[in-house]
Amino acid sequence: MIKIESNTIEINQIQQKMQHYFKTHWKLFLAEGILLIILGFIAILVPHFFTVAIVVSLGCILLVGGIFLITRALLFFRMPGFGLWLFMGILQSVLGYLFLAQPLEGIMTITMLMALFFALEGAAKIYFALMMRPLAHWGYVLFSGTTALILAVIVWMGWPGTAEWLLGLFFGINMLFGGWALVSISLRYKDA
Repeated sequence: MIKIESNTIEINQIQQKMQHYFKTHWKLFLAEGILLIILGFIAILVPHFFTVAIVVSLGCILLVGGIFLITRALLFFRMPGFGLWLFMGILQSVLGYLFLAQPLEGIMTITMLMALFFALEGAAKIYFALMMRPLAHWGYVLFSGTTALILAVIVWMGWPGTAEWLLGLFFGINMLFGGWALVSISLRYKDA
């Protein structure tokens, strides 16, 4: 019984802190929501481009990051963990190169990883929404989380046939609903 009361008090404190942030920074949440909605629409309109852009961007980030890890490992070769740093740098560089050299295979890999991402994000948003439950518009976050879980199932079921365009389309839909949730919440606290 004491554990339940303690959890209730903690949840109430978290909700009060969330309300404070929503009230104080509603413009920032509104701007983030609008940006997500715009990016979501772009991804929905040109999903193949967005899918390829995701893989190429990730390839560039991995390659550059891997080169920096290798460089740092070689500069500080006496540092504990040298072999591990060097291995991570080489692995990251090779993955980045492969995504750039063979983007179709990268798209297939990323599509499966996105299914996992949507599943985890959906579960996290649903959990977050249930924590927010007495607050206004908590249902939008719940809807966004449920949508992410549904997207994960659809990606899983359609793979690999629809991987080229599905990733960009679903990423856009996910951003659109996430942005919509942020806009709705921020407007609720605008006048508070």
